[in-house]
This record gives sequence, structure tokens and C-alpha cells, in this order.
Amino acid sequence: MLAYLRGRIVHKDAESAVIETNGLGYEVFFCAPSLEALGAEGSTVEVFLAESISMYGGTALYGFRSKEEKQLFDLLRDAVPNTGAKKAMDYLGKAVKSMADFTAAVAARDCKRLTAIFGFTAKTADKLVSALKDKLPQGSYAAGAFPAASGAYTQAMNALTGLGFRAGEARAALEEAAEEAGSAASAETIIRLALRRLSPK
Repeated sequence: MLAYLRGRIVHKDAESAVIETNGLGYEVFFCAPSLEALGAEGSTVEVFLAESISMYGGTALYGFRSKEEKQLFDLLRDAVPNTGAKKAMDYLGKAVKSMADFTAAVAARDCKRLTAIFGFTAKTADKLVSALKDKLPQGSYAAGAFPAASGAYTQAMNALTGLGFRAGEARAALEEAAEEAGSAASAETIIRLALRRLSPK
């Protein structure tokens, strides 16, 4: 079973990349954010792999830019009911925007945050919380100084993602803003300071 691959990207399309190593080319499927961040054709990359065998006997390779991404994929595929590899990749494509925020929302049973920040439907958010709430590995996805379970955090994240910022960049700006403002700062203050960091200079 293939578990890791290092090689050169020789082709990319909307869903996959062909990675060449030792004269062999492997087609590897990625979730959209990871494929976009993988690099351009000609880049040398290192990816972790999972194999999936379809009901028709074909084998597909799924790629991940970190061990944490693969661990979350495995958990989504194995723990969430009626979830195969392709559906798990769809879920991962949303969760990977900020895995720390995703796991914090699941641990807090916060379905509203899963729908507002990551774009899951209410039904899917409820299914993810029910399946994963006690299974997520503790400490795998680092959280910062701004408490992700706080109401101010949720309000600030909703405001920034509502303005079109990606969850990952919004979270980083909120962490820096919270450190500057202090733990007692209001959501409005945190949002204002975060926007200074996100606005073009």
C-alpha cells in the first residue's frame, strides 16, 4: 500500500495532480484547497497518501499535504455514516480551511459555527458532530490564544468570513488581534484590529 510520495508535478487539472517519481506517474486526487496550495506544474512536492478501492475494482489515490490532513480524512471516512472516500474529501475540503476551528466547533457541538464558517448544511453539520464529537484526537490541531469556543470568537469569525475572508486567514488575524487587545476585549474591538491586519497596506 502506498503511504507517501515525493516527486515532481507533471500535470494538474481541476481535481488531481500527476506526480512523477522514478519514471512513474501517479494520479493523486486532492480536496480543492490542498490542490490549489500544492504548487504549479514542475514543482517538487511531498504528499501523504490513502488508497481507495471502488465497488468496480478500480483504485484511486488521495493525497494530503500533512499527516494531520490524512488523519482527519481517515476519521471522516471511517466514523461518519454513509461516507466514502469521495464524500470524505468533500468534507475535508471545507474543514481544511482551518482544522483547528473545525475541530473546536465539533468538540463544542456548535453546528451553527460549522454552517456559518465552513458552509456545511445544517443536516451535515449535525451528522458530523454526532459522529466525531468524542473521536477527534486532542491537541492535533493547535488552537491559539483567542478561545475558539467563546461567543466573541464565533461572532468575530462570522463577521470576517461574511466579508469574504478565508477561515484560515481570518483566524490568524483574530489571534494577533486578541493578543494585542487582551482577553477582555469585545468582539467589535477584535474585529476592528483584525481588519487592520487583513486590509491591503
